[in-house]
Amino acid sequence: MLKAVLVFLLAGLAEIGGGYLIWQWLREGRTWYLGLAGGIILALYGIIATFQVFSSFGRVYAAYGGVFIVLSIGWAWLVDKKLPDAYDIWGAVLCVAGVAVMLLPRT
Repeated sequence: MLKAVLVFLLAGLAEIGGGYLIWQWLREGRTWYLGLAGGIILALYGIIATFQVFSSFGRVYAAYGGVFIVLSIGWAWLVDKKLPDAYDIWGAVLCVAGVAVMLLPRT
């Protein structure tokens, strides 16, 4: 399970970080080099996700969606300095619960 968590975290950071760099380029008027780096990092995200231990593509990406939500809230807080409110926190808790249900071992 530790490998699964690490792959989810690394994939999430790659997707959010790559998207953030593209955002900086297109929305904030920063250099195109940031956009290019963001595109490369987003491509790496697609590769990183294939290292997941679960065999079902759909299940992995569905569960990853919940992880992505939590990481996005953390990114907004740490990088954009946008403090999450109670709705953000409760939404994240619900998402993590959903991920746990999806990834429970089946007998």
